Amino acid sequence: MAILKIARMGHPVLRRKAAPVEDPGAPEIRRLVRDMLETMEDAGGTGLAAPQVHVPLRVVVFFVAGRRAELEDGLIEEGAAEDAPAAREFRHDVPLTVLVNPEIEVLTAETALGPEACLSVPGLVGQVPRATRIRYRGLGLEGETIEREAEGFHARVVQHECDHLDGILYPQRMTDLSLLAFTTEAGRFAAEQRAAMPAAPDEAEADAGTEREAEKVQGHG
Repeated sequence: MAILKIARMGHPVLRRKAAPVEDPGAPEIRRLVRDMLETMEDAGGTGLAAPQVHVPLRVVVFFVAGRRAELEDGLIEEGAAEDAPAAREFRHDVPLTVLVNPEIEVLTAETALGPEACLSVPGLVGQVPRATRIRYRGLGLEGETIEREAEGFHARVVQHECDHLDGILYPQRMTDLSLLAFTTEAGRFAAEQRAAMPAAPDEAEADAGTEREAEKVQGHG
């Protein structure tokens, strides 16, 4: 296995449409996936797409830790005990997943703004509108079909990663570029704002989400 160099915004490989994979079980695809997983782990990411490591093929890898998904979706409060009833009720880990030739079907017209960062756009975080509920399908390395419905942060991660396969980076999805910020500044100002004035519960959660994402710039691939 090897840690691969991650392409950054401006590199042509991130602007082109990736090619379909003919044989998901081919040795070179298995080797690519192993290297992508090692690279993602080294970078501390939640997901990674093949174009981000300079390979223009339709392959993504990702996982969603249950507790992080709950925090991002606002289902439990940060700092709650792992065995708290809310944590047990809403825990929904998404295991490490390899998707070859993935497709997305949007299941709702509802969209939501949420913070996104990217390994290919280091040091920045932006508020990005995404469909709140999707169905996605693709192939595993054994050729098996993987199909799931996803919502909230899970849906956001999948949409973010699959965008890379069509040459799209998250800033291109933003409708208000004033909401693009350096991660250090986003976290600092969110903390200062909360300290300066009491916020309504929804506003406090939004600020906390921005700060958490700012602290985890590698959150998305």
